[in-house]
Parts: sequence; C-alpha cells; structure tokens
Amino acid sequence: MTASTPSAAKAGGANQPGPSQGGVIQYVQRHWVAVVVLALVIAFPFLDFTSDAVTHVTVLVNAGVFVLMALGLNIVVGYAGLLDLGYVAFFTLGAYSYAMANFGNIIRTKSGIAYQVPGQTIPGTPITLSVWPMLLGGLVVAAVFGILLGAPTLRLRGDYLAIVTLGFGEIVPIIFHNNAALGGAFGFTGLDLPSSIPTPLGPIKFSFLNQVTFYYFILILCLLAVLLVLSIRNSRFGRAWIAIREDETAAAASGVNLVRTKLLAFAMGASLGGLAGVFYASHLTTVTYDQFDFSISIYVLVMVVLGGMGSIPGVIAGAVVVYFVNSYVLGYLNNTLHDHNILVNFDFSQIRNLLYGLVLILMMILRPEGLIPSARRRQELHTFEQRTDEGAVEALDAPPGLGVVGNPDGQLEE
Repeated sequence: MTASTPSAAKAGGANQPGPSQGGVIQYVQRHWVAVVVLALVIAFPFLDFTSDAVTHVTVLVNAGVFVLMALGLNIVVGYAGLLDLGYVAFFTLGAYSYAMANFGNIIRTKSGIAYQVPGQTIPGTPITLSVWPMLLGGLVVAAVFGILLGAPTLRLRGDYLAIVTLGFGEIVPIIFHNNAALGGAFGFTGLDLPSSIPTPLGPIKFSFLNQVTFYYFILILCLLAVLLVLSIRNSRFGRAWIAIREDETAAAASGVNLVRTKLLAFAMGASLGGLAGVFYASHLTTVTYDQFDFSISIYVLVMVVLGGMGSIPGVIAGAVVVYFVNSYVLGYLNNTLHDHNILVNFDFSQIRNLLYGLVLILMMILRPEGLIPSARRRQELHTFEQRTDEGAVEALDAPPGLGVVGNPDGQLEE
C-alpha cells in the first residue's frame, strides 16, 4: 500500500470543490425549488409584459406586507405554540410610530424635544424622521409592547391567552382613535415616501408611479426576516420554543426558562409586525384608525395555519394564496356572476370571514399540517396516525379479553 504524499494529495484535491463551494452546491441541490422560486420572484417585474403589470406589482407589494406579518405570527403561534389573536396591535404600533415621527409634531425647542398636539403651536423646528431610521424605531416599539403584553400573560395558556391577546388587539387601535394627540379619528395623511437612496448608478427613488422600488424594498425586508427567523429557529432559543409548544411542563422540568423564552417569542413576533407597519405607512402615506381592525389578525392567522405552522415556506405560500384569493378570486367571482345576472345583489367580500372560518375547519380536518408543512410537524402527525392505525389493526386481531400489546384494558396505547 503506497502512502500518499502531500503533493499528490494537493494535486488530487485541486479539482475538488472547497468546503464553502461544496456547501453552496449541496444547498442548491437540496433546495433547488426555493432557489428557482426566489429567482423568479426577483425577476418578476421584468417578466410581466401585460398591460396590468403595474397593478400586479402593487398587489405583490401589499402581499409582501402580509408575508412579513405571517412570518412574525409564525414565531408566536407556529414555534412557541402561543395563540395570539391580537397581532394587528403590533402592526398598528409600527404604522403609527412612523406616522407620528414623520408628521412633524415632534418639535425641537430651546429647552429640548416636545410633542405638538394638534391645534397647539410650539415655537421651534419640526423634526421629521424618514422611514429608514423608523424601520428600527417601529421594530423596537413593537418589540417593547410585545414584552409588555407577554409579561402579564406568562401563566396563561390556550383559550385564556387567546382572549387576553384579542383584547389587546382591540384596545390599541381604539386608543389611537380616541386620542387626538395620537392622530384621533382623522389619523395622519400626507406622510413622506421613503427618501431616495444614492448609488453609483444614480439615486433609487420612490414614487407612486414606480412600484418596482417598493417591490424590492419589501422583498429585501422579507428576505432579512426569513434569515432572522432561520437563525433563531436553529439556535437554542428556537429549540426552547418548540419544547414549550410540545409540552410546557416537560420543557420547564428540562431546564427551559419559560419566562425568558416566551417573552423572546412575543418580542420577535411583534417586531416583525411593527416592521410591516412602518413599511405599510410609508407606502400608503396615510394612517387612519379604520385600517387596523380585528379581521387582520384572523387574516394573518389563516395564512399561518393554511401554509403550515412552523414552516417558513408554508407560511409564505399561505400568505400569498390567501391574499391572492382575497384580492382576485372574490372579485372575479362577483364580476362573473353579476355579468350573468346571478346573485346580482350579493357580494362575496361580505362573507370573507365566513370563508376564512371554513378554510380553518377544512384544514384542521383534511390537512392539519398545512400546505407545506415542516418536516417535524409532518412526522409528528403522520407517525401518530400510523401508530393509531396499527394499534387498531392489532386490537381487531387480538383474542377477546386481550388488549393491544399486553394492555389488559383493551385500550390503544398513545
């Protein structure tokens, strides 16, 4: 047997990919579908040659807002198993944070910083913060309120937690509506669009007529959110979330800090909702009370359940599908039926919440793991079903009076 020399090893390894190159190739091979979809999403504005290309891009921009919120709610519901029915509150906080910082009510005076209530005039220089610093500002504000919501609800589970979060989601928009200093019934209008970004090829400008820049803006935010969620999911905090979701008592007995882990889940989920709110406000340049009702919380929850709780590709797909149905399918049904004089006085958008409820019921019955489930979720559900079916067969084959696998009571093992 001939020993290989260093030179021979070097020569033999010259044609082999290095660790980083081989890792990239293997990743692309394993996730080629995701790579192809991402490439199509990046190139979409240049591939749509239809007359409604601007409309299609605008719809995808709005869908991206809900993708961002669904990713945030997936942390709370999908990973930590905490049912949050008031997620719209964090979306509201992010939007109003940008509106209040950009509207010019913050005044720099000789003695410091003051907030100018509508109808009041404070001598000084108005401060208007653009969307770029407020991306971080809205994220922090929503995260802080997420912790404030999570702290008093640490001992609550299931329906009780859902009721408390539902109340929080209803209270926050009402506070902004009833307080003139926070916008009142008229809200904030005429907010600034994102300021231009200087580049070597020229400035990147944002305008209502050019939705492509907003498209890539929200796409970058969604990609950053995905990377953030992936990094935390694969960390010890992500494993602690999943442990709490599966069995909170067992997780605590195993040394998981329930207080810190739950608060982190609320803060992370809320921060993405606040980030989506800041973008939403800068895109529409208008923030009013009636934009943030309870149906948005249910809307985002349906996206998470439909796509697959705990699955990032599933949540993204669920958000796009639900938004597409809401924006196109319902309107298409109305126009088609009305053109044929069928249900002329009926509007499918009036039963939108009923349709969401039916989707949730059907998914729980037919495919509880979602459209694109995570590997862990798929294995959990189908392994249990397989064991239950095998136990039922053994129960039928067993002689009378004998249970399954030595169970004298004749009951199936769980």
